[in-house]
Amino acid sequence: MIRIGIVGCGRILNAHLQGYKKLREAGIDNFRITALVARQEEDARMFVRRGEGPPPRPPVTPPESGDPLGAPHTYLSDFQDDVDVRVYTDYRAMIADGVVDAVNDFTTLALHHQVAEAAFGAGKHLMTQKPLAISVAAAQQMVQSASAAGVVLGTFENVRNSLFTRAAGWAVQRGLIGEPQMALTGSLGGLWSPDKIVADTPWRHHKLLGGGGGTIDIGVHLFHLLRYVFGEVAWVSATTRTFEPQRYQRDASGRVLETVDVDVDDTFFATAGFHQDAVAQLLWSWAGHGEPLQIGDAPAFYGSEGCIKGGELIDKQGNRAPLVQQFQRGMSNDEREQFFPLGITDTFALQQLDWLRAVEAGSESETSGREGLHDLACAFAMLESSALRRSVTLDEVLSGAVDSYQAEINAHYGLIGQQV
Repeated sequence: MIRIGIVGCGRILNAHLQGYKKLREAGIDNFRITALVARQEEDARMFVRRGEGPPPRPPVTPPESGDPLGAPHTYLSDFQDDVDVRVYTDYRAMIADGVVDAVNDFTTLALHHQVAEAAFGAGKHLMTQKPLAISVAAAQQMVQSASAAGVVLGTFENVRNSLFTRAAGWAVQRGLIGEPQMALTGSLGGLWSPDKIVADTPWRHHKLLGGGGGTIDIGVHLFHLLRYVFGEVAWVSATTRTFEPQRYQRDASGRVLETVDVDVDDTFFATAGFHQDAVAQLLWSWAGHGEPLQIGDAPAFYGSEGCIKGGELIDKQGNRAPLVQQFQRGMSNDEREQFFPLGITDTFALQQLDWLRAVEAGSESETSGREGLHDLACAFAMLESSALRRSVTLDEVLSGAVDSYQAEINAHYGLIGQQV
């Protein structure tokens, strides 16, 4: 039995608990959540037992949006009733008490490498919410420490488990669009534009707490998709901007309730090059007055024999078919069990199951710490490229040879000299 302690009881926890609930419903019985940690004890007790504790917080996004922040409030008692859940206000006390074998870290980004240090020092396995860390140096430290401790480090990156991502990767790997050539992904504006506090979490707009803005929070998602479908990134060239230097929380009448001064980006435009000479364009913005721009056919992938566009697989003769349907019909039984074991399709549950199996086997999870490190390095490459006004290679970012943007973060957290 794997005893799991969850650190961080914010709004995203509902989506994670929904995933664990679906695993129990599918017959997965090799884990229990035995501890919750929050800075305020009542924030943890909110999730322990239905009918007890403080009332749930209102969702950040409407449930019909499909955004994980809109997941229904979930209690541990909804799917486990045979353990007494301990509540802590300090993750170090939880680890020291020996009530867990593994940790899920859903805290703010600045704490990820600190929680990891405590967990690995006590021989505990860890799964960390994306992005992996506050800087590439911090992520390198986490990966190296996990390896030295002989424990499993996973990055929670559920983009990998969506039907579209699996289908696009499957199609490219089978040569259905030929040799990869071009890709396009992203959008401008949307739910948090032009100047709302993103997800009602001010820390996302501060460099020393969030690392960067959309480049880091969204960039790791976009690069994870691109890397999964087209392979490893070799270089990045980007421009980032902060068009809205202040962000606001307003009530229904428009009255300002909170103001946050911003020192991270809200917009990026980037080109990424892959080792096999394919290129990708990425764009994103949390700014933008007027109306948002959604690129209806994106993400799109082009190759020498066809493309994936608007959810369709199209060959160079113009024959087209729904990508996901082709994938579902063409998967082998082994691939079906690999991608969607036990018929599970919930992306949170699939991430959790992959990590749990890695912990049991003592192996590396599919979205490992190394995967999270490379996603993060690609995202920070956008900020480093913009700061230097030149293309940067992924090797430069991973080694620390390029760190003009991250130097302030690394100095603040004492991470100088951590990269190799």
